[in-house]
Amino acid sequence: MFEFLFKYPVPVFTRGQYVLLGAWPGWVLVAAIVLCVGGLGWLMWRRLPGVAERVRNWRAWLIFGLEAAVVSLVLLLLWEPAVTVAELKSQQNVIAVLVDDSKSMSIADAGADGKTARETAAVQALGQVLPGLEKRFQTRVYRMDAGLTRVQPDAKGGTDPWKADGPATHINAGLKQLLADTSDLPVGAVVLMTDGAENSMGTAGAGIDVETINALHNRRLPVHTVGFGSEQPARDAEVDDAVVASKAIANSRMTATVSFHQHGYAGQKAVVDVRDGQKLLASVPVTLERDGVEQSATLFFNSGDAGVKNVSFALEPLAGETSAANNSLARLVEVSGQQRRVLYVEGEPRWEYKFIRRAEAEDKGLQVVSMVRTTENKIYRQGIADPSELADGFPTKAEDLFKYDAIILGSVEAGYFTPGQQELIREFVDKRGGGLLFLGGRASLSDGGWGSSAVADLFPTFLPPGRTEFHRDPATVQLTSAGAESPVTRLLDERGANMDRWRKLPYLADYEDPGTPKPGATVLVQMNAGKTMPLLVTQNYGRGKTAVLATSGTWRWQMSSPLGDPSHDLFWQQLLRWLAAESPGQVQASMPQQVLMDEGNVKLTAEVKDKEFSPAADAKVMAHVIGPGGESSMVDFAPVPNKPGMYEVDWTAAKPGSYVAEITAGSGKEELGKDVVAFRRDDGVAENFHTEQNRALLEKLSDETGGRYWARGDIEKLPRDISYSEAGISVRDTKELWDMPAVFLLLLGLTATDWLLRRKWGVV
Repeated sequence: MFEFLFKYPVPVFTRGQYVLLGAWPGWVLVAAIVLCVGGLGWLMWRRLPGVAERVRNWRAWLIFGLEAAVVSLVLLLLWEPAVTVAELKSQQNVIAVLVDDSKSMSIADAGADGKTARETAAVQALGQVLPGLEKRFQTRVYRMDAGLTRVQPDAKGGTDPWKADGPATHINAGLKQLLADTSDLPVGAVVLMTDGAENSMGTAGAGIDVETINALHNRRLPVHTVGFGSEQPARDAEVDDAVVASKAIANSRMTATVSFHQHGYAGQKAVVDVRDGQKLLASVPVTLERDGVEQSATLFFNSGDAGVKNVSFALEPLAGETSAANNSLARLVEVSGQQRRVLYVEGEPRWEYKFIRRAEAEDKGLQVVSMVRTTENKIYRQGIADPSELADGFPTKAEDLFKYDAIILGSVEAGYFTPGQQELIREFVDKRGGGLLFLGGRASLSDGGWGSSAVADLFPTFLPPGRTEFHRDPATVQLTSAGAESPVTRLLDERGANMDRWRKLPYLADYEDPGTPKPGATVLVQMNAGKTMPLLVTQNYGRGKTAVLATSGTWRWQMSSPLGDPSHDLFWQQLLRWLAAESPGQVQASMPQQVLMDEGNVKLTAEVKDKEFSPAADAKVMAHVIGPGGESSMVDFAPVPNKPGMYEVDWTAAKPGSYVAEITAGSGKEELGKDVVAFRRDDGVAENFHTEQNRALLEKLSDETGGRYWARGDIEKLPRDISYSEAGISVRDTKELWDMPAVFLLLLGLTATDWLLRRKWGVV
């Protein structure tokens, strides 16, 4: 119908440039329209009686509008309007047709019946458009999955057999390869037949990168997309992500957040679980929300013994799902058996000190090294590695203090530490990345003069100005909403039961007002002693973290609870593990992604520090990588320019499977440290996720390149409309617009309407 009315297809009007072919310039046309319309208006104004009648007579205004439109249209036609558009020269351009042959194309949700395999529908569409393309252009047909492979049409117009078994869909990489392979060819357009399930590393869900779009723009190369598959699965649940720490201390409590969405199961019950191999670590029931809404579940589980764990997070399959292969994700967790060392400085012997040490004695992942001031000039040491450790009291050198992963400061006044030692404490958190915990007591927090000390900014609260904040009155405790979600305060796995357990803990009798929380700080536990005050407050500071526990009375939780109640010990073990677990060593290795989807290329990065945790700019860094099938490689890192202490290397995991890389760094004959990272290469897994047609990506790609997204019902017009392109070898054609049927119908409609209204109203 459009072409019947307007003579030419839509691309002529959307891509063309409008011109006037008449001998007179355009400004004369504008002047003529103004004069004619103005004269017409003046005549009608003169013929109406009275000024008020002239203004209020809307019928006259309508007649004037119709006649002015007729005059303007006739004048425009006299100036011979036309459109010039670039058109590909016949048989001198190449049209590249890319057909997705990945595993997701085997899903049977395409076609008029909704039960045809996507690949079958794509091959049928190819058969529709290929003969028309070959009449006008040279054609190249490619099979696209993780790479791009050219296929040859046979004598009947078909193509090589399609298998729909490619391990991945790399649209971005396929377009880049096409641009490189055809750099010296006059490619006029690209036809992309796919479900749009782009799953290249770094681009999945993010579309086509800017570099590829710019390269297409530079060649003025339009990409026409043809989408296949349902845009919304009828009945399916899918896990979107699983967020969990990549490193942990052995036998520590871990937390993971699993996000997922579903279609067709709103309101039903489901179970999210986490497993180490076949061993169930934890599970949580969930109620599924409305279709398409992303929701999440938090799970707590034990990290287990030391080693690299392949932990899977799954939404248990639901009845009638389209595919259960997208219900789980795997993550690698490197569980370390190395003990973390915590330095505990206490200003006086007290019950809290005894019970903290007793709680940590059962924790094999932590070693508490303590020094207690027994008299003014005497200290008592416990947990030391050798007689020289802490022999002279609190360390005065960075290399001695930075050996620890966390520090606890008990009932000890700020004046006990020299200005140099206070600066070391600040650098321990900010520079070294350690954890620091302040405890309440008679000589701590405000009563210890810490509010006016050089390390006051380390506190997660603004300390009160006075020195009479320590109280021995009873106080009860309760979790905040943040504390209910934190692994530090998780005494029981079930959220409601955990909050109830905290409310029932025995009262505290020794506490201190810690002041108001600073912006960015998090209150996990509150206490109530006539007024509500923070009890446990945490914050990140520099590379490390700090916390305030404004009491010296948690020992009552142990003494006043039933025999065998683990609440007190579990709380302290979790608090100190949180404090020390993420303290980095002198060598800290990292990588952008832990799971490599169908690609083996990986960039390993190492940040190397000396004993004082300053950047080690002259280190020698290397990695020993162990992979599947006994694969073993030694690779050297190179310094990163303009980033002292940073080293990196590009490496390729050739086979699917799990890899462990041990990174070591040294300076001269001195070993600075080591770190371990684990990662996996999973081939063919990405195609199980986001299987619905990604029409938004296909439309965006075609819009940004000057192409079009084609529905199956219009695809027979593609061979003709695709010729309107400025890519390849093209010429500009001028198409006159004055003889379009729509113009004559418009003129007829305007004049007929004017005559009928005049006859009916008798106006003018």
